[in-house]
Amino acid sequence: MTSISTKLLRGLVAGAAINLIGAAQADAQKQAPPAPGAPRNFTLPKTADFSLPNGLDVTLVPYGSVPKAWMQLVVRTGNANEKADEVWLSDIVGDMMEEGTTTRTAQEVAGQAAGMGGSVNIGNSLDETTISASALSEFIPRMVELVADVARNPRFPESELQRLRNDRIRALAQAKAQPSTLALERFRGVMYGDHPYGRVLSTEAMINSFDAADVRNFYTANFGADRAHLYIAGKFDRAATEAAIRSAFSGWARGPAATAIPAKPVSARSIALVDRPGAVQSTVILGLPVLNPSHPDYPALAVTNALLGGSFGSRITRNIRENKGYTYSPFSSVSSRYRDAYWAQQADVTTDVTGASLKEIFLEIDRLRAEPPPVDELRGIQNYLGGIFVLQNSSATGIIGQLRFLNLHGLGRDYLENFVKRVHAVTPADVTRMARTHIRPDQMTIVVVGDKSKVASQLAPYGLQM
Repeated sequence: MTSISTKLLRGLVAGAAINLIGAAQADAQKQAPPAPGAPRNFTLPKTADFSLPNGLDVTLVPYGSVPKAWMQLVVRTGNANEKADEVWLSDIVGDMMEEGTTTRTAQEVAGQAAGMGGSVNIGNSLDETTISASALSEFIPRMVELVADVARNPRFPESELQRLRNDRIRALAQAKAQPSTLALERFRGVMYGDHPYGRVLSTEAMINSFDAADVRNFYTANFGADRAHLYIAGKFDRAATEAAIRSAFSGWARGPAATAIPAKPVSARSIALVDRPGAVQSTVILGLPVLNPSHPDYPALAVTNALLGGSFGSRITRNIRENKGYTYSPFSSVSSRYRDAYWAQQADVTTDVTGASLKEIFLEIDRLRAEPPPVDELRGIQNYLGGIFVLQNSSATGIIGQLRFLNLHGLGRDYLENFVKRVHAVTPADVTRMARTHIRPDQMTIVVVGDKSKVASQLAPYGLQM
């Protein structure tokens, strides 16, 4: 009797629990999700800005309570300053600058930075070379002196050049094994031609041709105080930090003024196929030049991109990922450089649906060009963009990144302060106007990396010559 009663009791309890859970779930389904809060604009912390007589610009941003600060010395030079036979030379220069100064070995630089609770690193991009560092608050003046030494007095030890060339050659081999890199190389090559923005990959022979004189000459021709901007954000003693900056950087030669070669990207319908025999996937990139961040309509273009393909809830993603299952992670973006930008959609799709994927991508582009999106869909994208923007800037390095963006593109501080407001001011009609004006299928470059024997016939409707 006891056993039967116990089982019966357990059954009744379990049944009651299931009923309660079911009732709770049903009740939850009836409740609408909470409405999103009012959009919050990003508020830039108060900055201290000054310049040295040699042209160095400085921006100090007191931020946060963690006893640490981050700094970036940004020099307006990069791959865009390379000649046609110097592709990746600026990267080699950056590598060599990490090999020590005339007064410190590479090990001493790293050791001293670590002793301050941080590190020093050098990175290159098309338009900028950046010396990044971090340190505990009490050591920021000393870190300023260390960064200045790295920037002003690189040793360029010839004994390390061959090792660094070999590292870059290995990186080249790895890059050429990635279909996405091959697609980008062809895409940018078609769009920009002989302009430096069109050169993505170097060659082994070119890398091996760089000697110590090439490294020194590139540095001399492109580095100096007049091209540099020092950013420091975090918690630090402002007076001591400013004094350290003036002491460490005042003697840096002004150097050459920043130069820029205007890009003239091609805006015309074309298609290119890079054969990758045996590939089970095709990598697709399609896109065209668009307005750059200095244009007043750029926030509206950002909203249009996020709705079309630039977010997980975007139309192209829902179509070819969620509904069709053609790909796992398609995405679109507005990629910007100095006074230049392009919109591009990229996806790795199953080989046998390469043509079908292009068809659906263009279908979504045409649909957005033809009909404004529903208000609710647009509002969701605006909330996403506004929230992401504020989150991305909620750190010292995020703030530095935004200030760099402003300076590169010649934008005022109000761009940051009003970005969320401008995003939420975009209307459905604005989105369609952006799509009609800037996302033009008849002007797009299309590049596919895949098995030619299986995808060529699928690409014929898009202009590929068989």
